[in-house]
Amino acid sequence: MKTIENDKVVKVHYRGVFPEDDQEFDSSHGSEPLAFLVGHKQMIPGFEREMMGAEVGEKREFTLMAKDAYGEQTDEAIMDIPKSEFPEEVIQEGLELGMTLMSAMGPFRIVGLTDDIVKCDFNHMLAGRALKFEVEVVEVRDATDEELTHGHAHGPGGHEHEKKDGCGDSNCC
Repeated sequence: MKTIENDKVVKVHYRGVFPEDDQEFDSSHGSEPLAFLVGHKQMIPGFEREMMGAEVGEKREFTLMAKDAYGEQTDEAIMDIPKSEFPEEVIQEGLELGMTLMSAMGPFRIVGLTDDIVKCDFNHMLAGRALKFEVEVVEVRDATDEELTHGHAHGPGGHEHEKKDGCGDSNCC
């Protein structure tokens, strides 16, 4: 039986909760299992480490401290950005505390506003939190050469590429 190890494509169903109150923050149940390529930094480090050696059908439950999940929150990830840097349509809609927006640096939350400055928090939404996972291994298979080259799993539950001219039948360019 195949076990989870580097360069394998793994499909899992999972449920993520906060250990202090069992409040669910994410789950794959009710949708396709999550597919990922092990050892290619697609998953948080502690998740992969805890799943190494698991076999199809195996269920594991584990709690990760913040450092092994999305890391601790850092002050360096909180930045003051001039309001003039924001698209006019966003300002017209009305910037609000707690709003989540996308930028070239990734998603961020607005944590402060003045007349001229928007205080933006680029910490991951789950940074600084311990996370508990309940995971069931659905599939383990060898990665294709294409998946290894691209550094991620392809197909349902993984990453899909749009077919481009000259791409062939693989749908992956």
